[in-house]
Amino acid sequence: MIRVNLLPQTKRKERLPAGESSGGSGGFKWLLLVAGLIILELAALGIFHNSKVNQLDEQKSRNTELNGKIQGIKKLVANHEEVKKALAELRAREEAIAKLETARTGPTAVLLELAQLLTPGKGPTADPDRLAQLRKDNPLQVYSPGWDARRLWINTYKEKLRTVEIQGNARDSTDISELAYRLKISSYFYDVKLLPGKRESKGGDLALTSFAISMKVRY
Repeated sequence: MIRVNLLPQTKRKERLPAGESSGGSGGFKWLLLVAGLIILELAALGIFHNSKVNQLDEQKSRNTELNGKIQGIKKLVANHEEVKKALAELRAREEAIAKLETARTGPTAVLLELAQLLTPGKGPTADPDRLAQLRKDNPLQVYSPGWDARRLWINTYKEKLRTVEIQGNARDSTDISELAYRLKISSYFYDVKLLPGKRESKGGDLALTSFAISMKVRY
């Protein structure tokens, strides 16, 4: 026999999958995650932007400093030609003064020394220690203070490249030797060499000896 239940029954709740039952809360968490990522990205972009702004400010400051230096250099370069002209004038003046000093202390000083050698009662300008040693080692090579310089005179004086040659006459060979001694001792002359001379008659009993001496000068 078949029985049919005609009484009303309570409907059973259909069970949904776990994912579908919690769908509302899961979507909210996803939105929070996306919002958090966007905030982090914006923060990173803000930090990056601030760093670039700082770098730009530093670069602008450096550019301003370099521009100041460039302007200063331009001012110096603008006056470069004037500075060169002024330096050239100063050098020309210095060279002119140096030439005058050389002329005053060079050939002039040598001629004054030669005049002193031929002045009675005077002698050469010499180092006292060297002169004392020379008197000790070889007294015959030292000049004679009592020599009469009027016994000798110079006729010509020639100088080229600081090499001097003098020619003249003397009463005899001893006067020529005395002059040579004085020249060798003098601090102004060196490499003194006697050149060949000859005995000449000037008429009557007067006989003179011609001489020539070459030497180098210091000045």
